[in-house]
Amino acid sequence: MLTIGLTGGIGSGKSEVARMFNHLGVPVIDADVIAHQLVQPGSAALSEVIGVFGEAILTPEGRLDRAKLAEIVFNSPNMKQQLETIIHPRVREQIRVYKDEYKNEPYILVVIPLLLESGQRDLVDRVLVVNATESVRIQRVQARDGRSEAQIRAIMQNQADDAQRQAAADDSLDNSGALDDLQQSVQQLHQHYISLTTQDNFM
Repeated sequence: MLTIGLTGGIGSGKSEVARMFNHLGVPVIDADVIAHQLVQPGSAALSEVIGVFGEAILTPEGRLDRAKLAEIVFNSPNMKQQLETIIHPRVREQIRVYKDEYKNEPYILVVIPLLLESGQRDLVDRVLVVNATESVRIQRVQARDGRSEAQIRAIMQNQADDAQRQAAADDSLDNSGALDDLQQSVQQLHQHYISLTTQDNFM
């Protein structure tokens, strides 16, 4: 089974690309979805997060307030590291469990936004980077999340830059234009990955 690691900066369109691959029948494992599931009320991971950050990061209903937590970690490298120490190992383990369930598939897509930053390159065979211009990415996140440009740029500062991602990429997709163009590029890559699965060496 060939494992493709999908990554890209905030607002680049990773979710849209993943949806397109999934529509083609490709199983998708999403690290963000796993992370969300891990911190549900009553979970061991949430208890650890509360132990570090306090109950102020909870909503009145007892759920994790992601906006509050993000504000803390993006302004404190130490706190960010503590959060990652709690979450990342659990996410890695769950990804491995899901990969084993899909072992008979030709290839799968694993969406890891911080694939490079979190040192999880070993989980995948190839890295697919989704690119979009900075201005497009900022506009998308503003429309999607209602964040200010300053907040978005603070998040970008905590991510690998375009040059670092491109240096690590085996494949890349440009998502600055029309969805039809993106769909065509995804279809071409899909055929490429299918062809790679017939070879002894995926790389």
